[in-house]
Amino acid sequence: MNTTIDIQIKQTSQSKLQGTDFENLSFGQVMSDHMFVADYKNGEWQDFRVEPYAPLSLNPANATLHYGQSVFEGLKAYKDGNNNVLIFRPDANQRRLNESADRLCIPQIPEDVFMEGLRKLLEVDREWIPNKPGCSLYIRPFIFATDDYLGIRPSATYKFMIFTCPVGHYYAKPVSVKVETKYTRAAEGGTGQAKAAGNYAGSLYPAQIAQKQGYDQLLWTDGKSHQNIEESGTMNVMFIINGSLITAPTSKGTILKGITRDSVLTLAKEKGLKVDERFLTVSELKEALENNTLQEAFGTGTAATIAHIYKINVGDKDYDLPEKPADSFSYQVLETLDAIKYGRQEDKHGWITKV
Repeated sequence: MNTTIDIQIKQTSQSKLQGTDFENLSFGQVMSDHMFVADYKNGEWQDFRVEPYAPLSLNPANATLHYGQSVFEGLKAYKDGNNNVLIFRPDANQRRLNESADRLCIPQIPEDVFMEGLRKLLEVDREWIPNKPGCSLYIRPFIFATDDYLGIRPSATYKFMIFTCPVGHYYAKPVSVKVETKYTRAAEGGTGQAKAAGNYAGSLYPAQIAQKQGYDQLLWTDGKSHQNIEESGTMNVMFIINGSLITAPTSKGTILKGITRDSVLTLAKEKGLKVDERFLTVSELKEALENNTLQEAFGTGTAATIAHIYKINVGDKDYDLPEKPADSFSYQVLETLDAIKYGRQEDKHGWITKV
């Protein structure tokens, strides 16, 4: 893509790079040196710049602080064996960000602003991308309202930003989950399909209850009947029962259209695995756990990639899943995705963008 926007660059005078311990990266705690910023005013995106990562100055009446008009994305960049920078499916993230923006009355980000801003930021901060296996550069694009006005209406001004942070594994080990049948993450007609900040705020309390009980995450059920498994707190969720991969459909508007989810389903079909995009009921899940027909359960997401599930709580009863062999589907698909992301395997799907 040809650059169509003018991006001003101001580099930091005090890099944090040399003082960063890349051998012990905690997820989302160490930020890279720079950030990309654009402002929306007078009906257009403008003032494109890469500048030093720094705190923001906000008016106490900032619309986002009061009314939550904010959406975000998450993607990753990697380095291959030749030190090339590879980004996994940024075009899909750009499209999904705009779908979320539409739902919250936020102006869309043009493709050239998103892609060229991301490219320029990674060119400036390419040394922040870890070379260590299993590590990557997590990328956080987001948009938020910037009007200073206490009134319920869409803001007239916005800020689009991208910042990055070097990360290791989100989950260092398999996770335990609890089926949630009281609280609701999303309902039809709501914002469940949008990557909106408020969705995550509302999920914290029930997730905290589960964590105090010893579980890592929840398996959310539908808000109407609480009988259909939808997704987990930080990822879409998949089950393999009797040789069939089952995962909730995204057509109801209650589930995030996961990019890793889509990638896994594509690879599953190529491997000849039967894919069934439908809701798995809580009773079906319990039956499969009790008669040992549940072969695998795992989450998919940008942060987690593939998160293996080793324990599921249904109706106050814990079910331990057997340890999966190395040739199981979830391990194979994780290996395939990593090989594509790090440039060790041919990208037949056009998922990789090279910087």
